[in-house]
Amino acid sequence: MRKMLTVTQFCFSVLAAVTLIAEEVGPVGGYESTYRELCAVCHGENLEGATQGKPLAGVDLVNGDSVIAISNSISKGAPGKGMPEWSKTLTESQIKALALYITETRSGLNYANFNYDTPFTAPVGDIKGEKHVFRLETIVADLDPLPFSIAPLPDGRILLTEKKLGLSIISREGKQSPLIEGTPKTYSDTFILTVKQEWGSGWMLDVAIHPEYEKNGWVYIYFGDRCSDCNEMSRAAQRPVSMNKLVRGRIKDGKWEDEEVIWQADIKHYGVVPDIGAGGRISFDDRQHVFMSVGIKGFDNHTGIQDLKFPWGKIHRIFDDGRIPDDNPFTGVDGALKSIWTYGHRSPQGLEYNFQTGDLWGTEMGPRGGDEVNRLLPGRNYGWPLYSKGQNYDGTPVDYGKKLGIEFELKDIEQAVVDLTPSPAVSSFIFYTGQDFPNWRHNLLVGSLKARSLYRMELNDNKVTHRETLFRDLARVRDIEAGPNGEVYVLLEHNSGGQIVRLVPGESLGVSD
Repeated sequence: MRKMLTVTQFCFSVLAAVTLIAEEVGPVGGYESTYRELCAVCHGENLEGATQGKPLAGVDLVNGDSVIAISNSISKGAPGKGMPEWSKTLTESQIKALALYITETRSGLNYANFNYDTPFTAPVGDIKGEKHVFRLETIVADLDPLPFSIAPLPDGRILLTEKKLGLSIISREGKQSPLIEGTPKTYSDTFILTVKQEWGSGWMLDVAIHPEYEKNGWVYIYFGDRCSDCNEMSRAAQRPVSMNKLVRGRIKDGKWEDEEVIWQADIKHYGVVPDIGAGGRISFDDRQHVFMSVGIKGFDNHTGIQDLKFPWGKIHRIFDDGRIPDDNPFTGVDGALKSIWTYGHRSPQGLEYNFQTGDLWGTEMGPRGGDEVNRLLPGRNYGWPLYSKGQNYDGTPVDYGKKLGIEFELKDIEQAVVDLTPSPAVSSFIFYTGQDFPNWRHNLLVGSLKARSLYRMELNDNKVTHRETLFRDLARVRDIEAGPNGEVYVLLEHNSGGQIVRLVPGESLGVSD
């Protein structure tokens, strides 16, 4: 095990990245102190209510509980009942910051508490959902605290990546193999912020099998390719840089063989931003394409994301052997990277192809508020860093267009299918099409990190029409995948050790479609 680097050694990285990752440290006191100064005398220090005013937590709010509804209530006040019209003394950003604080507190989503250490015990017995009864079964426990991805194999085994360690295989009996030899190198020299969250570079990220794996044996690994003294940024920072890289190979007798590089950015684009902002997901369609997400991997949280000559802040599409499709949306644009499919992304966490409709979808973390579920249409701009329904951590609006000199109209920004505010720290997801849970077919199953919950979302005409929380307050859901026979596997991360659990079906409720 390598030594942990100090924050001083990583200072350049921290300065570049400290405001850009969805799970980062921010001015907690700024939001809370404003509430305590202006609101607590009437509504209580913890929203529990006081002599002069009603509680704001644990009750239904008369005018609605969304950020917009609470912002309107704060703005207009209730002068006849003693509540000032705060729009006369507070800015729009200050009012929205107060509304975010109230919604976060009501939901138990303190954004500075990432729940790496929060004790948890898997529920014993049946969990009754709206359409299915199920229980949780532990497949394997005591994994590294920072797993990233699982890929069920046709024979019942499961491929597993652990960020700082590498690739291994979980047997049908729940035993973890030794690390596969010869895979891309990983690095464990991380640094820890005050919230006890590890940051580093050179991590192993997603793993997936080729759609025709049983014929060709190809396994795809997406990872943070790291180098030192290799470009201008690395030499200026005097520290390593990294960038997402996609390779494929085959596993034979516990060894990684036949490796081929499928996609790699120009070395000049490798950046100091830690791999926690890498995105790092891949997805296949039914036309021999593979999609890849690249999050904020440059040198700050806004430069280059709207620029098509940089790889970060983008979703890319290539053929599964690395060739660039001629019909990609920017192949005819001078200076643009031909692999780009969409742009304007901050911290993409999930990436899945909907085989029923032929569309690519993604989940993405916003800053404080503004987590999203998106339908990723070719050539579209998804807004970052020009616009977000969340706010920067200091309470200011997301409007980096002024700094970058970019003018835009809101109609040019593709809006999210689902806005998740307050932020649950949305993570991976799947479109469920299996047999174990027939009443969930074609639904989204979406994980969350901070909220430690699994959501089910029903779609109609590319809109979410209903949402159910399948379980809550368990552990950080890092990945979710479906097995070959419709099994649902969930990868949990926790400082006591990662786990893989399975949702075991019980009784079906209602009528399947």
